[in-house]
Amino acid sequence: MSLHADALAVLDGWAAPDAAQERLRKRYVAHLRAHPDGLDRGCRPDHLTASTLVLDADHGSVLLTLHAKARAWFQFGGHCEPGDATLAGAALREATEESGLAGLVLDPVPVQLSEHAVPFCGAGGNVHHLDVRFVAVAPAGAAHAVSEESLDVRWWPADALPDPEADLVELVRLARARVAGGG
Repeated sequence: MSLHADALAVLDGWAAPDAAQERLRKRYVAHLRAHPDGLDRGCRPDHLTASTLVLDADHGSVLLTLHAKARAWFQFGGHCEPGDATLAGAALREATEESGLAGLVLDPVPVQLSEHAVPFCGAGGNVHHLDVRFVAVAPAGAAHAVSEESLDVRWWPADALPDPEADLVELVRLARARVAGGG
């Protein structure tokens, strides 16, 4: 199965948690059906990306990256690469590369979808990432690192996020509910 086929199957079968997420799910599926290259960064103006919110072993803290280009705190993630076999695999690869954490345990079912403009993604601006967000749990005591894509990587209490945007707050809520068995 190709990465495109995997992404389409994952999103076709995903049970969105609310009406707004269902609208995004339908948009992502329509995008993939219309664009065989819909996961490639060269697909303009929109392309799918994959990201991961990393929780600590107790699920009380989240590991975030201070993104070098955006200068804002985010979950780990980015573009799919030619070697990625699955959307979940792309999300795990990005989280591992950007956090330096080994042994992350990823839930292969998406937690949230987020469409957002990314002015620094390539020439010409007006690019939108159609982000598919997953959750992973870090092993107890795991040491993280700062990658070249980050200015900083730091654990934050789940209820005290830096500059908490509504989208990230909702991602944390959904992710914690998922790992607790409630979503």
